[in-house]
Amino acid sequence: MTKMNRQWLLKRRPVGDIKAGDLELVEQPIPKPGPGQFLARTVYLSLDPTNRIWMSDMEQYMPPVQIGDVMRGGTLSVVEESNNPGFQKGDIVSGVVGWQEYAVLDGGQKLARDGAPLTAYMSVLGMTGATAYFGLLDIGKPVAGETVVVSAAAGAVGSIVGQIAKLKGCRVVGIAGSDEKCRHVVQDFGFDACINYKKEDVAKALKRECPNGIDVDFENAGGTIMEAVMDNLNMKARIVLCGMITGYNAEGPIPGPRNFANILMKRARVEGFIIIDYFPRLHEFYRDMAPWVAEGKIKYDVHVVKGIDQALFALNLLFVGGNTGKLLLQMSEEP
Repeated sequence: MTKMNRQWLLKRRPVGDIKAGDLELVEQPIPKPGPGQFLARTVYLSLDPTNRIWMSDMEQYMPPVQIGDVMRGGTLSVVEESNNPGFQKGDIVSGVVGWQEYAVLDGGQKLARDGAPLTAYMSVLGMTGATAYFGLLDIGKPVAGETVVVSAAAGAVGSIVGQIAKLKGCRVVGIAGSDEKCRHVVQDFGFDACINYKKEDVAKALKRECPNGIDVDFENAGGTIMEAVMDNLNMKARIVLCGMITGYNAEGPIPGPRNFANILMKRARVEGFIIIDYFPRLHEFYRDMAPWVAEGKIKYDVHVVKGIDQALFALNLLFVGGNTGKLLLQMSEEP
């Protein structure tokens, strides 16, 4: 029986939550590499909130995925067959192969393995870690003694942000969606406190946990959580706008924040960013993060779901708080 290449194609633009029928799992013959090309087998696929944005036709930082195209996604792949002298069988390549088991490529970022697990390069040593690093340090600019608040604190980016802030001498308060997640970020990642937004009034809890106010907000949630943070800002506070996941599946207007006047009164700064803007500076990230991870100063979680057929189930975990740490879909065995 001929082995096939399974792919997820975007069939329609989701309205609200991603549903069965928005994407379709199809089979195609495994492509053959031509001159200067190589065949890559996908090992890990990164699942991220931005996947939901790419499915929409809203204005965004990359062209939306077109109807009928393979769904976009960051990947870690292994070279299976090569007609490119720069890539040999067995090489590990990172790229944007998308939601499919095989792809023919003519280039990519070859991974020089240094003993870290492959999953680390899709999380703490990959774009997840870089997002935390540049967002906090380049935009948030934390100073020792300041208070940093991190929403989605048990998530892939938030958990790393909090640890970097602790390395910089800050008080760190997380916001997460369960008591277990809050315990995890405090006990395992060293946060000073964590607020369960499903059980507490976040604005009141922030006053309790941030008695000196909030200097830096690393914002992953948006909505009413961001509104609560903005009620507690210090003068010259910085809001790092990384994501607003509470609104990605919204079918109508998103509630909050309604208190933008506080930005004016507190002379605060709000700045959004996209990690691709920092690609020319990734060497700065690797210079600092690799030793931090090797020395155990930065810890990380990886949540792996196996099988390409589980892609939609796995992606939806992001929007119901069903994952802890970096969410990956494993499509095939590691080399």
